[in-house]
Amino acid sequence: MKYGEKAINEAELEAWDNPYPDRDYEIEITFPEFTCLCPRSGYPDFATIKIRYIPDEKIVELKSLKLYLNSYRSRYISHEAATNEIYNKLYELLKPRFLEVIGDFNPRGNVKTIITVSSKKRL
Repeated sequence: MKYGEKAINEAELEAWDNPYPDRDYEIEITFPEFTCLCPRSGYPDFATIKIRYIPDEKIVELKSLKLYLNSYRSRYISHEAATNEIYNKLYELLKPRFLEVIGDFNPRGNVKTIITVSSKKRL
């Protein structure tokens, strides 16, 4: 196993303390090279994952997020399941004031899919 594969295999999302928990501010993260596998055909699916959130006590550590998202590259999972799973994992870890995850999947077979999962919790 190569070192990158090992790092991805052992990846766990990590939360850091928010340096400004008393302030509302938005964090936007774009991951343009998301890959997973179609659970029906096995063909690769490519997407841009967009994450927007207003943190409360915790923020996500970016390298751990990168490795976590890369762990999907060999998983057979639907667009809907992947986007919702990413949302659930981030929401559970961070408990943010607001969170939105968008899975913007590239067209395959002339079909384009955009999945948006969003919390309604705001100040």
